[in-house]
Amino acid sequence: MNTDTTFKHAVPNAPNIVDKAAENASGAIRSTQNATNAAFDRLGENVNDVHDKAAPILDRLSQQAEAVTRRSIDAVRDGSAQLREKATQLSDTTVAHIKDEPIKAVLIAAATGAALMALVVLASRSGNGD
Repeated sequence: MNTDTTFKHAVPNAPNIVDKAAENASGAIRSTQNATNAAFDRLGENVNDVHDKAAPILDRLSQQAEAVTRRSIDAVRDGSAQLREKATQLSDTTVAHIKDEPIKAVLIAAATGAALMALVVLASRSGNGD
């Protein structure tokens, strides 16, 4: 005796029950796939919305950062030029003073050298623990 025939005779509605269970499982799978697809579609739309809202803000921040960088570079350049100009003026003034009063300039240089030497001697004595 064939087992399939025996099974069909023992449970006459078994094939129908199995078919219905398979249909229900297929329906549940399709339902889950549809729900998943819908969720992914909503997620994609949300990501696009966030991107659309964030892009102008990021562009504005980038432009502001670039402007701050440009202003900083200009400020450093201007400060450097001013410092260079003041150093040139001081140098010119010093040279003019030395030309006008060379003896006084030599005496000032000698006094400055003596004062620096005294500071070096004091620093070396205090460094040795004397």
